[in-house]
Amino acid sequence: MPQPSILHAVVAGLVAAFVGFASSFPVVLKGLTAIGASDVEAASGLMALSIAMGVAGIVLSFATRMPVSVAWSTPGAALLASTGAIQGGFPVAVGAFVVVALLLVAAGLFKPLARAVAAIPAPLANALLAGVLFQLCLAPVKAMADTPVSAAAIIVVWLVVARWKRLYATPAAALVAAALIVASNRGALGGLGDLRPHPLFITPSLSLSAMISVALPLFIVTMASQNIPGLAVLTASGYRPTPGPLIAVTGFFGLLAAPFGGHAVNLAAITAALCASPDAHPDPAKRWVAAAANGAAYVVFGSFAGAVASAVAGSPILIEAVAGLALLGAFGSALGAALAEANAREAALATFLTAASGLNFLGIGGAFWGLVAGGAMLALARWRA
Repeated sequence: MPQPSILHAVVAGLVAAFVGFASSFPVVLKGLTAIGASDVEAASGLMALSIAMGVAGIVLSFATRMPVSVAWSTPGAALLASTGAIQGGFPVAVGAFVVVALLLVAAGLFKPLARAVAAIPAPLANALLAGVLFQLCLAPVKAMADTPVSAAAIIVVWLVVARWKRLYATPAAALVAAALIVASNRGALGGLGDLRPHPLFITPSLSLSAMISVALPLFIVTMASQNIPGLAVLTASGYRPTPGPLIAVTGFFGLLAAPFGGHAVNLAAITAALCASPDAHPDPAKRWVAAAANGAAYVVFGSFAGAVASAVAGSPILIEAVAGLALLGAFGSALGAALAEANAREAALATFLTAASGLNFLGIGGAFWGLVAGGAMLALARWRA
């Protein structure tokens, strides 16, 4: 039986890119607009993230000859959506994005920082993620109340495709949402001019409250929910990468994307599994081609960010519904893992409820206070024990 050619790996990488982009771009756009970005700024951020993570994936795959896939931080975008607008507007958020990128570079170069993030108790980290995802996971229900026919069509397609192959359920739902938006004339693409990339430089502005409520939780969520699982996927697939340089390089590309509205660039987990599996190529030494092709596809997708953002602006509730469906699995896994340990359950619940509450105290969002509340309860429980 003939061995698959390199073309097989290229096709696998292209499929992984489509799945990764279509499954999570609604979450990214929702997060950027919620934190204060205009539609043009959100499109710029989507473009910057797509190109940065695409080039980073190509560079790392060529350099290591491993299927190192790079992505944007989907949990981080969900965090932004739950945080909402901050004082000072989007430039302050961009300042926080720059700090996150610098922290990721530092985590790659200095092992103690990465160890500090890994030392956060798993129940609290998972509870924080679940709390961040909670409001977005309610979006399909809210969409049913707002536009019942369109929302029902999206949900039914997602359920039917998920019964066949869960991986393709969200891209299928996204295509249905796009078709419904165009058919109802609420999301015109605006002509060929919108198909051209429109990068917009946003001068970062620093704010202490944004550092605490946005930068710190975004860094923790990105490390705990993206970089660490991404490294685990590569290890489980038989590769032995040196973690530090990979994290530092993704942080560097995130630093390039941040002034254009990109919130975080990191190692991929789901698309990494697609590119690193035997389905990409039977020969492990050739699977890096899949990750490189994956990165090239992201660069191309980034060029159409303006058209994507224009369509989403036509009916955000439908795209939010797709985002909520895409995050259901992550929410269920995070909540289950958060409550799995009986001796940390109350602390995890405190973290989850505080993070999900939308609390904003002293200009600092609920994600940070969730970690504080859960950490305090866990410390008290251990002290009593």
